Amino acid sequence: MTPSGKLSPQNLRKKKPVREELVIVTGISGAGKASALKAFEDLGFHCVDNLPLELLPQFSELVSKSTEVERAAIVVDVREGPTLDRLPEILKEIKKLLPTRVVFLDAQDAVLVRRFSETRRPHPLGRSETVARSIVEERQLLDPIRNVTDTLIDTSNFNVHELRAHIQARFGHQDGTQRLLVSCLSFGFKNGVPLDADMVFDVRFLPNPHFVPEFRKKTGLDPRVAAYVRGFPQSREFLNRITELMLYLLPHYVEEGKSYLTVAFGCTGGQHRSVMMAEEVKKRLAKAGYQVKALHRDMVKS
Repeated sequence: MTPSGKLSPQNLRKKKPVREELVIVTGISGAGKASALKAFEDLGFHCVDNLPLELLPQFSELVSKSTEVERAAIVVDVREGPTLDRLPEILKEIKKLLPTRVVFLDAQDAVLVRRFSETRRPHPLGRSETVARSIVEERQLLDPIRNVTDTLIDTSNFNVHELRAHIQARFGHQDGTQRLLVSCLSFGFKNGVPLDADMVFDVRFLPNPHFVPEFRKKTGLDPRVAAYVRGFPQSREFLNRITELMLYLLPHYVEEGKSYLTVAFGCTGGQHRSVMMAEEVKKRLAKAGYQVKALHRDMVKS
């Protein structure tokens, strides 16, 4: 506790989080399951790729009784075939044996198509359909699993290294503690609300730099655009109130063992107001001692 009675990230005593003994990694092909599994392996998980579903109960029992394997991660995906729809039922039995978490990796369709194009790999459902059509079919096949997911990770804006950092922040434990990683994400409502946002703030009430000709083709990263948005009284008050709210909430998230938090700021197109807000909140939280990064989902790169 600080003299004022507030919790701070520097001196907060964290509760020991519950350690997942089994993590089931699943999701859409091309969303990064292989990279995620490597990240789990680096964290000391015993990892298995594409374990047949019928062996999952036996594998789980071995993990629960093993004195050598503390935690395990396995990939179960569309390669399993027709028996995949049995996973929700099997999960109920597994969770009676040991703490289990289902991690579902997803990404925007356009991103998935681009990744398949860049890697020149065929989609697991075969070459008879286009990649776009195969993605639609795969989503339908995985829908029952998505409904029992514990953690959804949208990898659209992650490269391999960022996904690795995300997994390590969320599932890595050091001496029984976790570090909270806060992502300040900007986005445009016209492109949809981010799937993995924990909190969403709508900043469309602020004056829009898009209607200022000299700012239209710039972004909220431009100092002049940022100064323009920050110059309005409602902007300054919003920033102060959001900062106060976050500094109240974050220590409690840490105390409860949360390791990753996404705070999203949305404007119309994701170019000006939301970008400036994400960057400013990032600076303020970093100054308070938190690990923070800013991501800009829809900002046009110059």
